[in-house]
Amino acid sequence: MLCLLGQVSLHAQIIKYTNGNNGWNPDYLGNHRAVVQYNGNNGIAHVKIDWRRRDVHPELIGIIIQDAQGRTISNSIADKVTRESADIYFEALSTGKYFVYYLPYKNEGRSNYPKGVYLKPNNATSSWANKAKTVSINSQVLEIQSIDAFNSFYPMEVIATAKETGAIKSRYASAAFVVFPEDRMYPIKMQKDLPYRWIQRGSTNVFSGNASKGENYAFQLGVYALTKLNDLRITYGDLRTSTGKVISSKYINCLNTNGTSYDNKPLTKTVQVSPGNVQPMWITVDVPKNTTAGSYIGKFTVKANGKTKVIDVKLIIGNTILADAGVAEPEKQTRLTWLNSTLAQSNTVVAPYTPLQVEGNVISLLGRKFEINTDGFPKQIQTLYNAEMTGYTDKPNNILAEPIHFHFFNTPKTQEKFTTANFQISGKEAGTVKWTATNTSENLKMDLEGALEFDGYVHYVVKVTALKDVEFSNVDFHIPFDKGSTKYLMGLGEKGGVRPDTVKWKWDVANKNQDAVWIGNVNAGLYYNLRDENYVRPLNTNFYLQKPLLLPKSWGNDNKGGIQINVKGSSMLADNFTGARSMKKGDVLYYNFNLLITPFHLIDTNFQWDNRFYHKYGNLDTIKSTGATVVNIHHATPINPWINYPFIEWKKMKGYIGEAHSKGLKVKIYNTVRELSNHAYEWPALRSLGTEVYSPGNGGGFSWLQEHIDSNYIAAWFVPEIKDAAIINSGMNRWHNYYVEGMNWLVKNVGIDGVYLDDVAFDRVTMKRIKRVLTQDNHPGIIDLHSANQYNKSDGFNNSAILYMEHFPYLNRLWFGEYFDYEKNNPDFFLTEVSGIPFGLMGEMLQDDGNQWRGMIYGMTSRLGWSEKSDPKPLWRIWDTFGIKDSELIGYWSDNCPVKTDNPKVLASVYKKKGKTMIALASWVDSDVKVNLSIDWNKLGLAAEKVKITAPAIDKFQTPGSYPDGKSIPVEKAKGLILIVE
Repeated sequence: MLCLLGQVSLHAQIIKYTNGNNGWNPDYLGNHRAVVQYNGNNGIAHVKIDWRRRDVHPELIGIIIQDAQGRTISNSIADKVTRESADIYFEALSTGKYFVYYLPYKNEGRSNYPKGVYLKPNNATSSWANKAKTVSINSQVLEIQSIDAFNSFYPMEVIATAKETGAIKSRYASAAFVVFPEDRMYPIKMQKDLPYRWIQRGSTNVFSGNASKGENYAFQLGVYALTKLNDLRITYGDLRTSTGKVISSKYINCLNTNGTSYDNKPLTKTVQVSPGNVQPMWITVDVPKNTTAGSYIGKFTVKANGKTKVIDVKLIIGNTILADAGVAEPEKQTRLTWLNSTLAQSNTVVAPYTPLQVEGNVISLLGRKFEINTDGFPKQIQTLYNAEMTGYTDKPNNILAEPIHFHFFNTPKTQEKFTTANFQISGKEAGTVKWTATNTSENLKMDLEGALEFDGYVHYVVKVTALKDVEFSNVDFHIPFDKGSTKYLMGLGEKGGVRPDTVKWKWDVANKNQDAVWIGNVNAGLYYNLRDENYVRPLNTNFYLQKPLLLPKSWGNDNKGGIQINVKGSSMLADNFTGARSMKKGDVLYYNFNLLITPFHLIDTNFQWDNRFYHKYGNLDTIKSTGATVVNIHHATPINPWINYPFIEWKKMKGYIGEAHSKGLKVKIYNTVRELSNHAYEWPALRSLGTEVYSPGNGGGFSWLQEHIDSNYIAAWFVPEIKDAAIINSGMNRWHNYYVEGMNWLVKNVGIDGVYLDDVAFDRVTMKRIKRVLTQDNHPGIIDLHSANQYNKSDGFNNSAILYMEHFPYLNRLWFGEYFDYEKNNPDFFLTEVSGIPFGLMGEMLQDDGNQWRGMIYGMTSRLGWSEKSDPKPLWRIWDTFGIKDSELIGYWSDNCPVKTDNPKVLASVYKKKGKTMIALASWVDSDVKVNLSIDWNKLGLAAEKVKITAPAIDKFQTPGSYPDGKSIPVEKAKGLILIVE
């Protein structure tokens, strides 16, 4: 076989592939060139380049030729252009070296979302071209260079020729597939071509590798399909030595067919391969630390279409014991095992939450109570937070006016009458309480499963089975809110603010990422969403339209369903309707829904005052001198260059964090899941999983992606300075297991104090897991979330707070964000969509550095370091001068606020301390005004005749002033004032 392949490839030049060491401008000339030596004497060079390109249509892409001095050659043509080779003719000014750039491109589009456009073939004059084609080959290719090692095609992206591939097919004509075992250091990167490396080496039924004790070892079985493979699988047994020592098969896994899902469920996948394609099958062997050194041998059987191929695998285990399983060297694919991690899946209670307590049908949780009716649905939901969100109250706040319930209307006046049976609490744990119930009518059986978690998340699975053929004029799911707990509303196409008298909404998943609403007061609210068993989390942040919501079959009912919210008697009714529908006997519909009981916890004002974020990488002494206490390290920085892959420069990061800690500073890093840098070592293995980890799409984007990923991906964020090109993740998948393990590793080995999240693409399961690993062993585990305003066409017109509310229980701060208008929106929008206060959070402002006067009535500032003008230091100084720590924030939204103005568009919030108070005023008046204060001195604990009211000088904020009687206080248009009362 080797002789045959050798004869087939004799015609081809054996070309050396080298690193160009960034020796040219790739954004003009491209990332690849052939170095050609011309020694002719007729002024026309002719060279045949056996370039073995993986791009499908090289004949559609032009070339640029330059001489050794960098001068572009005007006359050149490419003839007989194929993926394998081309004849290149060019005008040679003298003998010597020339450079043929064969993938030149220019970037179009936005700088952070570029579109690499490849140049079209150049046209030489016909007379010169005709003359050139008469010249015989008189030049040779010295080497093929890539702009750097990262862009190189060698060796796994250098294709086999058609003849070489044909020889394989001929040799194995009776087989369904051919297997090429491959080492982990040569990840298979092409799925539509054989690499020339395999032609040189040939197919074999033997694989041998070297591993250490305790190492997460990986290797590949490259399966080349000669016909369509419908169910490609790998079977294996134990690995054994000649003396009977064993590495059990339980430590071995094929990532492509078996694993554990992100939510801890067994995962089995069917692998299909089209004819002519290569399918990498990644095998992981987690070698136990107590393994005896020696040669372990086993048989791996590749099966498909009734055919088998046995590969004899020998794994040589050395004497070295790896304490970290080798994960400090991810270039060896040692972290692939992380894809199946179950780390932090146990639903243990996370601070500040408390274990759930059950008394009868009432479940108590931090600041809230949840009572279950005998039919399994919520009977009453209460919160115990005061209006200021700084403490608890003895008088509960009722959220419901009556129990939540369904109506299955057979006609507008008649409905199914259910009998309730079998209600029981089926599970009691500190973190989760579960219950079940069965409700039966003449035509329906409703099986219900409910679960309440310690943070206030409630999950309902409502399975409705038709016992007979039945018609419905409508199905209504009613949530009757206590009218007194419904001041605000957000979602269903409504911006956050005071609840409208009526909200009417219909499903429109093709255009709108809307399936949820929040209704409530600052200290008592309820979020709910409507889903079925087929729910898949859509893409978000610019990409919703490429993977939108799936219309729930039950609630959506072919777009006949919707929601109407309006006052009904003493309640405020959320009527979730489906419209008319029918069910045949045995039909099943899932009317699933989720609730979030808000607020999640009290606001932590001292955390807000003590943790002052500096959002920029920089000199730590300089940062400390600003008064900041926490450094946020964005991606595209020297210690965290690659987006969502902070593992390559981790030693630099560790050194920086160690120095920061020595200076009393904390460090958080940018690391999330939404897109993944093309610098991730595991990308070929992730691509081998089909569209599990990478979302399908139209491809394109930066040149590296087009040249190495080919197609069927979505190009995401790009950093031009370092050419970091990200690819969109495809929703909920095993990369989230890797992400949790990665966070755990960063805490233990690098010392991060938390993470800065930027428009995340994972759900609450992953958020809980990362909070657990970030806070392990008393680590701070600070998480702050930034979001751009999602209320636009590309994002599906969703509210950022609605989109991410399931994450709010585990956040420490919000940063909402780009495209949030702090000038034109009203105070209720600030309160509900930006501040975080109704959910137990506090926040900061971003767009145009926020409105610092309006921000102060919510305890918000802009973030230092984000831009040159973003400077909260003057406010920090007045906080410290006043002594804001341990003050009591009494916001304007509370009826207990002891300070009000005589202008309803000028609001006052109070920071109360013993013996003195700070008042923050903010105006929404469209002109300069003067206001008078109304002060309840008893609530402040001050004597009116003994105090003075002054406006201290604050740089870039206000000039000093004295207002002894609290009258005629000037407030500028759209600004405000800080007053000290003492």
